[in-house]
Amino acid sequence: MNNNDSLWDIFYKGLFDQNPIFRLALSLCPALAVTSTAINALAMGLSVMFVITANNTVISLFRRWVNPKVRVPVYITSIATIVTVVQLVLEAYFPELFRALSIYLALIVVFAIILARAEVFAAKNTVVPSFFDGLGMGTGFAGAMVLIGVIRELFGAGTIFGLEVFGAGYDPILIMILPPGGFILIGLMIGAFNIYSARQAKIGAARAKACTACAQGSEA
Repeated sequence: MNNNDSLWDIFYKGLFDQNPIFRLALSLCPALAVTSTAINALAMGLSVMFVITANNTVISLFRRWVNPKVRVPVYITSIATIVTVVQLVLEAYFPELFRALSIYLALIVVFAIILARAEVFAAKNTVVPSFFDGLGMGTGFAGAMVLIGVIRELFGAGTIFGLEVFGAGYDPILIMILPPGGFILIGLMIGAFNIYSARQAKIGAARAKACTACAQGSEA
């Protein structure tokens, strides 16, 4: 972690600059598979957010006692334990969601973004920054999942979170709730996200240049 990074900066980068889906294109499997409805997307997003935040915290706590040669098995064991807790809670209190997410909950164990944050950040930083790194990445992932789920459900079924939006006369675009529709939508959203980011970078560069010119003029 850069010493100049605040906790807000660490959290915020997961929302936009390093968004797991729209910027890093990681863990796209659940983004395609479980976002046909917004509620499933929200449940998966919150599950991943909890797992990545908890795992970052655990790895940071025990990083000094983990032999580098066995760090990956340790990471996976930690993630698997936390995922098991999530599965048991969902099965006990939200059985319908548990059945809807089914095998994809178990696949959280090998999500690249969770392993990546453990290796790149949590294993090298203290608990509080690691917590906010996991929370930011998890929030960015959950937000992207919900956004994709809302759009797919809206156009594919005419509802949002099961509530009717377009009325009974709406003719659903069925491809939107099928994997090909999800793939196309995610591709378009990644493209739009990149265009927006590039435009913001140009605006920032232009402002910096203007400020430099202004400062030089004042010195003159």
